[in-house]
Amino acid sequence: MDHPPLTLTIPSDPRMLSVARAFIEAACQLARLDKSRLHAVVLAAGEAFTNAVRHAHRNRPDAQIQVQCWLRPDTLELHFLDEGEPFNLEEVPHLNPAELRIGGRGVYLMRTLMDELAYFPRAKGGNTLRMVKQLQPLSVRDCG
Repeated sequence: MDHPPLTLTIPSDPRMLSVARAFIEAACQLARLDKSRLHAVVLAAGEAFTNAVRHAHRNRPDAQIQVQCWLRPDTLELHFLDEGEPFNLEEVPHLNPAELRIGGRGVYLMRTLMDELAYFPRAKGGNTLRMVKQLQPLSVRDCG
């Protein structure tokens, strides 16, 4: 049976990014992630938080973002709960990383850095972004 998740609820304010990242980094350390995976998860989580602030809440600091983290023997699972309008992750194009443009790389980074990424509406409004990182040893793919 799962233990309750580690949970952080903070205002939807860009100045809170460092708080969200520190929380995720602490969870990664508890899960004993190696440096490469830790940095990947923290970067993806930072993008998730920033997207919720900018796109889901449209810079509405009165809204809340809840971060939930489950530490399991083989995975680290993160949920970002926002109060925004429903959103379809599949409608976000798979960008060419070589394309020069300002912005629009958050979902690309999350897809690339995490093993699973899903986004679904919550019954009482808002959305949940679910990200999973496998905890198995590094493979050749992970080394670049």
